[in-house]
Amino acid sequence: MHADALRHFYGYHFAENRALWERHVTRLTVEQFTHGLAYAHGSVRDQILHLMDVDDVWFSELQGVEPLGPAPAAQGDDRPTLRTRWDTIEQRMRAYLAALQDGTLLTRPIQEPEEDRALRVWQVLLHVVNHGTDHRAQLLRSLHDLGLETTSQDYIFYVYEHP
Repeated sequence: MHADALRHFYGYHFAENRALWERHVTRLTVEQFTHGLAYAHGSVRDQILHLMDVDDVWFSELQGVEPLGPAPAAQGDDRPTLRTRWDTIEQRMRAYLAALQDGTLLTRPIQEPEEDRALRVWQVLLHVVNHGTDHRAQLLRSLHDLGLETTSQDYIFYVYEHP
């Protein structure tokens, strides 16, 4: 495993997050965006918050820094605020990935929580993208249920466009 391969894999993760937002989330009404759903983490808003907060927590743990903390409570259409937050998290992730060296991938930098101490960097990095794919799939299902036409998020299509 090489740091460059993981940077490429994260290119996919970031591209799919942005595509989800631009193709679907921006087209929802406020009611659709915040409507509680019985599937996954609730509303589309709540699912997006979960996706971005998990990315932030894992990358913060890798770096031994505090995550951003919880997003402010929803007040009306807070999509611009959430998009800014997501961009901030992505920028922090990109900075970490830009500095990532092959030798770092086998290290175990996480000290807390105790259950994560044995995790190697490469395992955490793969987990974060896998987690994102899972939750984007849940979001796509929710969006479909709200009447939107959704598209595939297969990694291979990203590879075809970004060899």
